[in-house]
Amino acid sequence: MRRLLPTTLTARLVATTVALVVAASLLVALVAALVMRSYLTDRLDAQLGESMDRAQNAVQGAGGGPRIADRFDPCDDVPLPPRGQAAGSITALFSEDCSSGSRITSSARLQRLSSTALASLADVPTDAEPRTVSLETLGDYRVAATRTADGTVVVQGLPTDDVDATIARFAWWEVLLGVTGALAAALAGSWVVQRQLRPLRDVADTAHEVTTLSLDSGEVGRTVRVPDRLTDPTTEVGRVGESLNQLLQHVERALDSRHESEQQVRQFLADASHELRTPLATIRGYAELARHTGTDQLAKVEEEAQRMSVLVDDMLLLARLDSGRPLERRPVDLVRLLAETVDDARVVTDDHTWRLELPDETVEVDGDAQRLHQAVTNLLRNAARHTPPGTTVTGGLGIEADAVVLSVHDDGPGLSPDLVPVVFERFTRGDDSRTRALGGAGLGTSLVRAIAEAHGGSASVVSTPGDTTFTVRLPR
Repeated sequence: MRRLLPTTLTARLVATTVALVVAASLLVALVAALVMRSYLTDRLDAQLGESMDRAQNAVQGAGGGPRIADRFDPCDDVPLPPRGQAAGSITALFSEDCSSGSRITSSARLQRLSSTALASLADVPTDAEPRTVSLETLGDYRVAATRTADGTVVVQGLPTDDVDATIARFAWWEVLLGVTGALAAALAGSWVVQRQLRPLRDVADTAHEVTTLSLDSGEVGRTVRVPDRLTDPTTEVGRVGESLNQLLQHVERALDSRHESEQQVRQFLADASHELRTPLATIRGYAELARHTGTDQLAKVEEEAQRMSVLVDDMLLLARLDSGRPLERRPVDLVRLLAETVDDARVVTDDHTWRLELPDETVEVDGDAQRLHQAVTNLLRNAARHTPPGTTVTGGLGIEADAVVLSVHDDGPGLSPDLVPVVFERFTRGDDSRTRALGGAGLGTSLVRAIAEAHGGSASVVSTPGDTTFTVRLPR
């Protein structure tokens, strides 16, 4: 059954249009036929009323004319109909003694009614109301009956052939017009629907073109778009086109983000391998030196192992933060945390000037005290490593409407313009030659950003010569 149903949208719309046209045509034809039949039947009943008056007058001898009973024997002869009766009309008389009836043929002759027809007419109520009676061999008639003063029942009838023929012709015309209208609706509907759905096919062509693109690897960039003429939000097709463009843009961003993430993973693995290679090579070198010379190189091996352990711990922490692993949440006193980290930095690096800018009130946030301490320590350590002796480093704490601001400011030479946009990327260091004279593997600032984002905050930097500020914002 489903195979017989139209499958395409165009076919379904055309079929629906044709079905509506056919249904409307049938309804109009039915109503028109009923109205026309009612009108023709009323007109026939009016004629029957006139014919009944003539027959009743003839039976009673009204108007000075002879009575029908004086002109023939109702029991033996065919009753003569009153003058002026139409062809096809019937007249029947029923008395106590006998009954008789006649029909005027199309050739103006009289035809005696059969006993079966008279029996059907005898059952007509004498209320003078028109009603339809089916007579054997004669067809349907509109008849009316009345009783005269002498007790004779007069039945007068007119055939319904003209009414039935007119209705039949009307019905055939309605069928012909309905079929013609359905065919015209099918042709016009097919043309109109295909024209109206042409923009939708253009949108589908755009979507199909996207499926032919290679999106499984590499940077996607900008793909095809639905033309602007098909993105009018006031139309249905326009909304589809606009939604498809938004979907394509979303897919592009997702694929570009995936590509960028893959590139970061590759770069991270390459950088991690590079960073781990050096301490491993150093450990192997000192081990071989100890084996060949017999000297104790354990301290050097332990130093490099410690350095490698710190690097692995930092990478493990970044991996955990990237995976969205929740941090410990408890109230953290940031005033105390910043004061302690600055004091620790002052002890480790005494050739810099260290300052604190703290509010008078206690400032607390819900977070991981150990990770926040690590973030601030990394910022202070970077300021000490990458600025010359005598530089003033200031740890500050401020309060905004919905955030707490931790900042580390220094008046050193600042970051190079090329370094500012990528300073929070992993394994990013100011020394392009990757020398380790300053120490570190370039994970300090990336850990700062990851810790800040894990707390629902952000990290940023503003740097010019003599004025560099790293800022960490944490929600209150």
